[in-house]
Amino acid sequence: MDIFDVLTMIGGLALFLYGMEVLGDGLKKASGGKLEIILEKLTSNKLSAILLGAGVTAIIQSSSATTVMVVGFVNSGIMKLSQAVGVILGANVGTTVTAWLLSLTGVEGSGLFLQFLKPSSFSPILAFAGVIMLNMCKRDKHKVAAAIMIGFAVLMFGMETMSSTVKPLAENPDFINMLLMFSNPVLGMLIGLVLTAIIQSSSASVGILQALCVSGAVSYSTAIPIIMGQNVGDCVAALISSAGAGKQAKRASLINLYYKIIKAVAFMVIFYTLNGIFSFAFLGRPASALGVAAIHTAFNVAAVVIMYPFAWVLEKLAYLTIPESGEETQAAELARKEIQILDSRFLATPGLALEQCKNAAVDMAEHARDALFLAMNLFDKFDNKEAERVIELEELVDHYEDELGSYLVKLSSKHLTEKDSQELSVLLHCIGDFERISDHAINIMESAREMEEKKLYFSKKAEEELKIFTGAVRDIVNTSILVFQEEDLNLAGMVEPMEEAIDYLNSEIKKRHIKRLRKGKCTIEMGFVLSDITTNYERVSDHCSNIALCLLQLNEDNFETHGYQINLTSKENVAFMAEVKRLREHYELP
Repeated sequence: MDIFDVLTMIGGLALFLYGMEVLGDGLKKASGGKLEIILEKLTSNKLSAILLGAGVTAIIQSSSATTVMVVGFVNSGIMKLSQAVGVILGANVGTTVTAWLLSLTGVEGSGLFLQFLKPSSFSPILAFAGVIMLNMCKRDKHKVAAAIMIGFAVLMFGMETMSSTVKPLAENPDFINMLLMFSNPVLGMLIGLVLTAIIQSSSASVGILQALCVSGAVSYSTAIPIIMGQNVGDCVAALISSAGAGKQAKRASLINLYYKIIKAVAFMVIFYTLNGIFSFAFLGRPASALGVAAIHTAFNVAAVVIMYPFAWVLEKLAYLTIPESGEETQAAELARKEIQILDSRFLATPGLALEQCKNAAVDMAEHARDALFLAMNLFDKFDNKEAERVIELEELVDHYEDELGSYLVKLSSKHLTEKDSQELSVLLHCIGDFERISDHAINIMESAREMEEKKLYFSKKAEEELKIFTGAVRDIVNTSILVFQEEDLNLAGMVEPMEEAIDYLNSEIKKRHIKRLRKGKCTIEMGFVLSDITTNYERVSDHCSNIALCLLQLNEDNFETHGYQINLTSKENVAFMAEVKRLREHYELP
């Protein structure tokens, strides 16, 4: 084997790892975060958690990615540690699917069907079709499908290149002696562990082992310890991701570590004890890519079956390693959850990260609404504690805007589909509107405080008018937040007519106040207070309108807010004008 063969093998390895990366990214984009969201919500039953963990990992082709997501879920408080155990067990089974796909490189036979099963036969077709789709298609889902096809083709081409390069090594005495050294169980496990820890993918390291098996120089006595080490080395990514995370996240990564160590050590002890008694003859035979895949799968499936009834032991070990301190109060835990829901680990899966941003934005919207409605209630009966709560909620909403804004900026640098990019833009627009609603809540609270301190009161007529105005603002806020939560476009179309009706109310109340002022039924000082309140109400409705318009525009791929609003509110829009008329009658002032 000369220098050029070494370079060819390095090139094949590079293509193999790059193909696996492209394939994995494509599969994650194709899922759009939906698989991970299902994983988050449907893990209450241990068996379903195992099946979901296996299914998600098989589809996204990475147990490391699944485990890192689980660490993020646990750190955010979204998933309990007991639920995480099942997903981790399942992920170890799901990761074995890749080895079966890569074992196709070892297919032999002269039949047409067997020839077509070889990657060297179908990979060029996939690559050609993928390139055509990538250049001809404009829709995101077609481009993602093309990336998956190209990634798989590059992966298989890299595998074939490595396999063909190492084949001659079967006759190289130095190479054979080196492999014989790794037939020592301890050394074999160490090399498998180190290789997997470096590339942070057991699927990739098993693939490299399968490529070496094509040479015929790798025996089962060498392959088995390496496979065991590869299973343990796969936990490095999760351990790294838990650094700086909460205690629960660290416990989740430890469960993954303990499980891998226990199953590998237990297997090695039992297997080599039995080998000492019965002397397994197959250990001296050359290992095949198919044999490696079979051992990898059988080992992980058997481990799950055996550990399933004792999964609680892993959780117990994690708690023994990192004991509960009892220092965190319920309020502190809630605050931590609010901050940690935007976990940086989710950025590796943009679809999931975007969904978490949406969840956080919904929480932000509800806090802004709570602040506003509390402030409105202060006109009926002022309470200093309630006023302080309005301030607390406004500060919390500000915190959300800072956290969400920074997180969305980070997310915008990732590879997003066109639809995800548009949704991200909508979120950035909407969180600004939610923050402004909470600011207006502070202004309204200050008006109520001023009335309380100066012992100011509205006239009976003004009070009745303000109650109707308050009810209209409550309705538009509730509707716009529901529109944001449910992405209900039909309901979104109802917000702009409500905003028009509120503009009319604002104008009409101010006119009526001027009439009362001229008749001496109201004071100038109360007029200033009333003007402040109605102006804040009207601006709240403007922000509600912005939220609904953003969602309507997203559906029509149009982000020119002003032009879109003019078309929507045109007098030629008969349905719109009819709805405005109905709402004016509904909120008619006495």
